[in-house]
Amino acid sequence: MTTVEFRTPDALAAAERWTAHNYHPLPVVVAEAEGAWVTDVDGRRYLDMLAGYSALNFGHRHPDLVAAAHAQLDRLTLTSRAFVHDQFATFCRSLAELCGKDLVLPMNTGAEAVETAIKVARKWGYQVKGVPDGQAEIIVADGNFHGRTTTIVSFSTDPEARADFGPYTPGFVVVPYGDAEALAAAITPNTVAVLVEPIQGEGGVLIPAAGYFTRVREVCTEQNVLLIADEIQSGLGRTGKTFAIEHEGVVPDMYVLGKALGGGIVPVSAVAANRDVLGVLKPGEHGSTFGGNALACAVGSAVLDLLGTGEFQDRSARLGAHLQAGLEGLIGKGLVAVRCRGLWAGVDIDPALMTGRQACERLAERGVLAKDTHGSTIRLAPPLVVTEADLDHAVAQLAAVLAS
Repeated sequence: MTTVEFRTPDALAAAERWTAHNYHPLPVVVAEAEGAWVTDVDGRRYLDMLAGYSALNFGHRHPDLVAAAHAQLDRLTLTSRAFVHDQFATFCRSLAELCGKDLVLPMNTGAEAVETAIKVARKWGYQVKGVPDGQAEIIVADGNFHGRTTTIVSFSTDPEARADFGPYTPGFVVVPYGDAEALAAAITPNTVAVLVEPIQGEGGVLIPAAGYFTRVREVCTEQNVLLIADEIQSGLGRTGKTFAIEHEGVVPDMYVLGKALGGGIVPVSAVAANRDVLGVLKPGEHGSTFGGNALACAVGSAVLDLLGTGEFQDRSARLGAHLQAGLEGLIGKGLVAVRCRGLWAGVDIDPALMTGRQACERLAERGVLAKDTHGSTIRLAPPLVVTEADLDHAVAQLAAVLAS
């Protein structure tokens, strides 16, 4: 089939005609990208302040990652897990060492990794903790976002994500996010795990009070319950550390990773845990044809090499402080609250001025791409290769939108 070159209005109309309407994208049709900037089909440039929900932590087309992909494409892309390829052990070892864990199980999407963590936790509960068959419970937090599979939306508290997708999967207990004592009170002898995001990105970059994860870790250890940290959006340098949960010096029993692990090139996800947890899986009990494929492992290994230098964690911490200062200067000038950790910010706009969607549309008109969530809140998560000048430009455009 011949590729048709659309300009923006035609491309938007064709997308509307031929795709299911499960997204409501901004009216921007991207054709090229490099670093923190993208160019649309009409040649207009935009500063990307979303970075694919952290999938593009290292920017668009990072040369090291593109080179790794090109080199692997010339050699081998897929074997399935019926065989072992020459990139597999390198990737798994590097990721296990980054996480400080014994074992890694690679998958593709973040939702797959969460489903993997759920299955592992349940099996661990039955085989190791001794929970009666079929009675395992996992504690989750309200306002969570862990993906969109049938099981995951079963414990979502967002009506838009959950409604009309029942019957729902049982076995989950919801407690208030950030309330460690409510979490502790919810634990029963059948509790096998606590699954929680160190920062709730979809919720608007919600950061729990200091000490929350320290207490959760204590409770999980005391009660013989696995602590599972969903670092799909918050991990791999986004918050100024390799993992967001590190800000409290806490080590979970299992990391759930994705998005940035694929370098913005291929979907790569994984869970990492010690042998006494992840070792409960036996051949045939879980798998994925594409999980841990050669192309994914080659790109993932290049991502881990970048993280190993510490450069991106440092950039996120330093530039995040710069972004926070700029955004806080707009409080009282159209913003009512700002939450930042590294290069990740939740920005609450005065609802009397506009919705988050309206703010993002007006920012796009000014050449800045961001994403709204929940009313008048927008999220900012630029690639970690962004510059101070880029951030100043974004803040200036936001100030102009608020003043308009």
